[in-house]
Amino acid sequence: MTENFIQLKKPNIVKLAIQDFEGNETGEYLEFDVENTKLPIVYQEMIEKEKRNRQNFNNQINIIEKRQDIKGKKLLSKNEEDKIRALDDFINKELETFDMFLGDNGSKKLLNGRQASWYSMIEILEIIQEQIFPYLEKSMKTTDEKLEEIKKKYSQENDKVLRDE
Repeated sequence: MTENFIQLKKPNIVKLAIQDFEGNETGEYLEFDVENTKLPIVYQEMIEKEKRNRQNFNNQINIIEKRQDIKGKKLLSKNEEDKIRALDDFINKELETFDMFLGDNGSKKLLNGRQASWYSMIEILEIIQEQIFPYLEKSMKTTDEKLEEIKKKYSQENDKVLRDE
């Protein structure tokens, strides 16, 4: 009995290796299926959620700064402690938001063992926008071209069917 096989085509996956600040590969990488039609939507949702996270954080800080501060039991005052907690909450929400697009532990891979901070959130967002988004943008243009081809093909077939009737 002979076996028959179906040969699958290679998926259009972009695999980006991660390097540390000295240019050494960390062994980690991020993968994106650039033909995934939902990826631009996920990217857009991530950007919108990230903006909401920043706005919520700013609102929390404004509220804390407007109330009267009281001396804490230890080194920090009540307001200083609350600001630190708000920042920690913001960072956790940002990591979760970035991982929507980057994949599980994508933010952690980009941190490369560093502690998450306000500045690392800015760095991750810049990496996404400047180094990853161009691949997505290129894929979106290719998708638009493919959609035009499909539209053209089916409109020609519909014209042929209508003429044959």
